[in-house]
Amino acid sequence: MNFRPGPDPAFPHLGEHDRYLFPPPHTWDGSIIAVGGNLSPGMLLSAYEQGIFPWYGPEDPLLWQSPDPRMVIFPDNLHVSRSMHTILEKGAFKITINGDFAAVIRGCAETERPGQGGTWINADIIAAYTELHRLGRVYSAEAYYNGEFSGGCYGLRIGRVFCGESMFARKPNASKAAFISLARHLFADGAAFIDCQVPSDHLRSLGGQEISRADFLTLLHKNRG
Repeated sequence: MNFRPGPDPAFPHLGEHDRYLFPPPHTWDGSIIAVGGNLSPGMLLSAYEQGIFPWYGPEDPLLWQSPDPRMVIFPDNLHVSRSMHTILEKGAFKITINGDFAAVIRGCAETERPGQGGTWINADIIAAYTELHRLGRVYSAEAYYNGEFSGGCYGLRIGRVFCGESMFARKPNASKAAFISLARHLFADGAAFIDCQVPSDHLRSLGGQEISRADFLTLLHKNRG
């Protein structure tokens, strides 16, 4: 079957309370779970509730992925280095929550990421997550240094699970300050863990640990609400 790049314009729009059933986990082979569909609110929420998220390149069709292993951060494992603790305690950055989502996702999209050949946060992704932010499903954190917007992060909350999507910094430590502040806010509000999706050294330095996809899906099922 041939697929056009990006979302399929012929696929039905799913509203916030509509749901789509992806292939069951016992059929999954590799990280790509499904191909096609669109980024309407119900489709995205369905995916996250089933441990899946969209991740695709400019020339790809819409790819739905669930990596194995998965990286997560639990409340007791959030790591704040001594230097970051000092930065946060001194208030070097002013942090806001949901203060300027549009600037955060735009900043994430514009940030060059070596080795990735460009950003996956295209116009369709920006429009889709902006709509979920409007619906109260997506959160952002912003970091300001001397009044200048310097970095941030964003992600989507499903029940007691926060699914981190992207972060960026224009000043050293800005994205870490935003992420740690948002993580503390989420954990204080009852979040059971943060889904960091794909393992990386940067996330590992913040307390991320790898678990199997099967264990992740079990945790997700218990905490997605």
